[in-house]
Amino acid sequence: MSEIRGTQAVRKIDPEKLPRHLAVIMDGNGRWAEQRSLPRLAGHQAGVESVREVVRTCRELEIPVLTLYAFSRENWSRPPWEVRALMGLLSRYLRSEIRELKKNGIALKAIGDLEKLPQKVQDLLVRTGAETATGREMVLNLALSYSGRAEVLQAVRHLIRDVQQGRVEPDLIDEPLFSRYLYTAGLPDPDLLIRTSGEFRLSDFLTYQSAYAEIYVTKTLWPDFRKKDLLAAIGEFQNRERRFGLTGEQIREKKTLSNR
Repeated sequence: MSEIRGTQAVRKIDPEKLPRHLAVIMDGNGRWAEQRSLPRLAGHQAGVESVREVVRTCRELEIPVLTLYAFSRENWSRPPWEVRALMGLLSRYLRSEIRELKKNGIALKAIGDLEKLPQKVQDLLVRTGAETATGREMVLNLALSYSGRAEVLQAVRHLIRDVQQGRVEPDLIDEPLFSRYLYTAGLPDPDLLIRTSGEFRLSDFLTYQSAYAEIYVTKTLWPDFRKKDLLAAIGEFQNRERRFGLTGEQIREKKTLSNR
């Protein structure tokens, strides 16, 4: 971790105020390619290096959970050649990174409607997940064929089934119980959600879980997003006052009482 902690930018990062869960909407690959008169595939290929750098930086900073929005449910509507290319890039990434993931104690997980993925990709995800399952330093979530609304609907269906079968008492349903039916069960909700390319929308990403996430939008396109950009986002996150519905005065009073 000396590489990151030795930089001036990281010295400004408070290790006590890091997000427990960082979520990223990786946007702008197509525009990056268009600006350079390159095919869209070139933008996706360039974006893989940003994935590597963000994963490494989060591991070095000891951020426990990183979720990357890699492929949405709506992305299936893209041209077939582009979908095939994206699936190919995903497969190559998993094969090339598994050794580094294992070495750094990173457990890979995938969330979304995974049964829609090509069988070879499903098999590779299962194999990579199994081989990295002992990782305890960080969880890397890949959101694939993902929709936040579909996730909530699926959770509701499963919860109704358990109620009907007598496994859950309706009067005992609360937010912690409901969260156990989501793809992200067992993980903290995102503290910081980053979106690249300057768009101000969630795009159906972690819709339920992001209720109190701090949102950071940068005009930087995903293939250009690097360590310095991630550190800038975390730095702004640490300068924000997270109120969770309270007033600023109440937050200060809580801090005073906790410091006594």
